[in-house]
Amino acid sequence: MESLRPERSLPGNRDHRLAGLPTADRNPVLDLTEVDPVSVPTEKALRLAISGTFGVGKTTTAEAVAIAAGIPRTHALTSREILRDLVPGKTVQELSATELLLLGLRRLEERIHNEAEIPGSFVSDGSVIHEWVYGEARMRVGINPGARWALRTVKAVVGLPYRRFYQSYMDAYGIIVKNRAARLYDAYVHLPVEFEMERDGHRPVSEPFRLLSDRLLIETLEEIGVPYDIVGGTVAERVAKILELHRLPVVVPVDEAIELAGRRVREATDVLERHAREMAADRDRSLRRRLRYALRY
Repeated sequence: MESLRPERSLPGNRDHRLAGLPTADRNPVLDLTEVDPVSVPTEKALRLAISGTFGVGKTTTAEAVAIAAGIPRTHALTSREILRDLVPGKTVQELSATELLLLGLRRLEERIHNEAEIPGSFVSDGSVIHEWVYGEARMRVGINPGARWALRTVKAVVGLPYRRFYQSYMDAYGIIVKNRAARLYDAYVHLPVEFEMERDGHRPVSEPFRLLSDRLLIETLEEIGVPYDIVGGTVAERVAKILELHRLPVVVPVDEAIELAGRRVREATDVLERHAREMAADRDRSLRRRLRYALRY
């Protein structure tokens, strides 16, 4: 397919390649304190997006790269943070299709706003295509991929009259975000699925959903024509490889950057976990509530 994006000269590697992965493995959001960027002269601004599905380490990797290179990290609020204002009292698992669309649009708004405020280089934790990919994956595997088989079946039947509309919406949404990604980002780094996702009880996804999302992300990167690298390995290996690929300056040693990034991620996660426990304690667990949720699409 013809690329949506004109060719442009970029620093560092320009061909998408598999970096840091052994041959056998080649086929396979958190509101943190902002990094204080160090003013480092570079050849040109680099707008780099860190790609990957749920639970592959995007946030830690993006934060560590930003700290090490002394450039800002940009991101969207996590779903749990947005839901506190958008749909108070609900978890992602309990959202209807319309509420999921609202959540995706709110995160898209967050990304666009935060990226627009940074005039030069940045590292983006995720990108504008991510919410679309997750929505498209839901259209294929079910509105709540982390639910049990019986509930997924009920949801699929209840949603039959609405699927055509929602699919048309997702197709239009996809056109918008793909074109924006092609115009905005200079390069992507994609983090593959290399280990099982931590079962935290809050991310309503399954391993098949994760693998499908991972495949859709790669297919989308191919379609839009933005240069990308697939970088695997430990966090240290990933960060070092990303800095090397894009010829980024190292203003904070990699080990120190990773330690600081990990601390910030843990602190932000702890805040979200405390709120989630408080909300779970107050949630209505009645049969009526569960039935009402099961019969909504």
